[in-house]
Amino acid sequence: MKTNRSMHILVMGLFLLTASMAFARDYIIYSIVQELPMGEPNELVKKNYYINMGKEQGIDKGATLDVYRTISRVDPYATKKRYNYKVKVGQLKVVHSEDNAAIGAMELIQDGKDDALLEIENLMIGDEVSVHLN
Repeated sequence: MKTNRSMHILVMGLFLLTASMAFARDYIIYSIVQELPMGEPNELVKKNYYINMGKEQGIDKGATLDVYRTISRVDPYATKKRYNYKVKVGQLKVVHSEDNAAIGAMELIQDGKDDALLEIENLMIGDEVSVHLN
């Protein structure tokens, strides 16, 4: 009887842990499509950034989204500890929105002298996306 109750508590605990993990979700850029560059001087190549958030998350056409990248570095000297930095990379303007997906166009890229140095100074697949708060 005691093992049955312990098993029941264990199963309920695992269920609650799994259910709470389902609510935590990262919204990211999962695909990028661009025009074919033609090699013209000062040519602007349009890009579409595909995001896994949409109308069900409150994202409509015209919304502004902040884009962040996590930079991970290890302190090789004192503690050998890994530090993660969430750095703003830029902003997207939503040009199309569906239930759980949206398409964005680049509105701003962080490249000023007061911004963090990035290995890739552009938006990329895997960058995190969140709603821009004014």
